[in-house]
Amino acid sequence: MNKTVRAKKHLGQHFLHDEGIASKIAKTLSLKGYDRVLEIGPGMGILTKYLIKMPVDVVAMEIDRESVEYLKNHFSQDGLKIVQADFLSADLSQLFGSDQWAITGNFPYNISSQILFKTLEWRTHIPEFTGMFQKEVAQRICQAAGSKVYGILSVLTQAFYETEYLFTVKPGVFNPPPKVDSGVLRLRRKENFSLDCDEALFFKVVKTAFQQRRKTLRNSLKTFQLSDKLKEDAIFGQRPEQLSVEAFVALTRKLEADANSNNK
Repeated sequence: MNKTVRAKKHLGQHFLHDEGIASKIAKTLSLKGYDRVLEIGPGMGILTKYLIKMPVDVVAMEIDRESVEYLKNHFSQDGLKIVQADFLSADLSQLFGSDQWAITGNFPYNISSQILFKTLEWRTHIPEFTGMFQKEVAQRICQAAGSKVYGILSVLTQAFYETEYLFTVKPGVFNPPPKVDSGVLRLRRKENFSLDCDEALFFKVVKTAFQQRRKTLRNSLKTFQLSDKLKEDAIFGQRPEQLSVEAFVALTRKLEADANSNNK
């Protein structure tokens, strides 16, 4: 039985070894609206051991074969399913069907944003998401309009979820310690999480606007072939970080209407 797992740099592994922090992360889950939890990147299971004490079924998804073997050797509880898979390419419907389920974990920094983007794709199934990111990424996700760090992740996440930065975690509680602080956040899906616009276009507008964040929307959204009349709208004189989620929804509706009138 392997006693420990070697952290692999190419997988972005930093194993948490502080029991208090692990317990605190587990307690960020409200357990409201779901009875299944997906833990991404359990490593050696320091968080897993607290999750399996809760009244939920736990799926521990781990890409690292050595970690999977460790988990199988050390955890045999009912209500725990250990899956060797890459979350970013996994077919989640095979695991959860049409159920509602939450996500938690100590996420590898190198794929944390991609984890969040995939969560947004599955938002109709995920009422809650908690976990640990690089601190500046966690803060960016929760940041309000007007800030220099407000961006794509902020707008897209806040469109569908209430965001909350919970607490900071110092490097010394990991092995090996990362070079930066970490931050734990919680996302709770809004009661009404459908947008009053074309949602696919909304995603495209937000991403395109922030790709040239220093430019006004009149310039950054040129690829949308804006009519001269629409360009006169005051919103196009603003930069993307000045727009709230609601303003981006309104902007998307304006682009929809403009495209429809041009096609007539």
